[in-house]
Amino acid sequence: MTHPIFDRPEVLRVLFHPRRDNSMTPKGVHSVAVEVEPGVSVRGRLYPAAPDSPAILYYHGNGEIAADYDNIAGLYNQLGITLLAMDYRGYGASDGKPTASNMIGDAAIAFNAIGSIFESYGLHPQRLYVMGRSLGSAVAIEIASIAGVSPAPQQRLAGLIIESGFADSLALLARMGVQIQGADENKDGIGNVLKVSRIKIPTLIIHGQEDKLIPVAQGLVLYRFCAAQDKLLVLIPGAGHNDLMMVGTAQYFEAIRTFIFP
Repeated sequence: MTHPIFDRPEVLRVLFHPRRDNSMTPKGVHSVAVEVEPGVSVRGRLYPAAPDSPAILYYHGNGEIAADYDNIAGLYNQLGITLLAMDYRGYGASDGKPTASNMIGDAAIAFNAIGSIFESYGLHPQRLYVMGRSLGSAVAIEIASIAGVSPAPQQRLAGLIIESGFADSLALLARMGVQIQGADENKDGIGNVLKVSRIKIPTLIIHGQEDKLIPVAQGLVLYRFCAAQDKLLVLIPGAGHNDLMMVGTAQYFEAIRTFIFP
């Protein structure tokens, strides 16, 4: 799927803020790579818990890289969850340059490779979840919307987690200072609302009540339109867009724990 409006130079300048990373991978953490087209790979970091622990395929925000989760992944591991944080093109150690179309298209390729990634490190997760924060919500929602057609049992998703996600992509651009005249969300947007309206797997939505970049109303829209019967909305009081995990650490991880280990 292509998103021509979101691949315009003026949009890419505000939508993506890639950072490179050449740091050493910490002990016990694995660097992974997925070839998304000939000579171009996206990379990430795998933080394993137990071999059969449930796993989360995680997509971060537009100003983050997978290596930023070196100090956060341990909180997931302590809950008994394996975390695989993936970068976008141009981020971290990944090749290429980020575009919206590549970000969405690469998601399906990475998802299809996840079974072999886990197996190569002796991991056999009992359940697999996909999670996306902020911009990464679009990737997680895309994966959840296509996961139902996967023939491989190890690639069937047990659930979707959306953190600080957006419903209206054109409104998000407007808040970033880019107005697209004549564009229509249903025809030209990323399509998060349309996709969640088809998603029936269990869904957890976490949002900060004081989020100014992606207002809490956006999370409420995603929750309302999500087709899952098993869905939960968790609002973190006093939390904004970039301090949600810090402000509401206990509530945040308790929501994830009870979602994955009901």
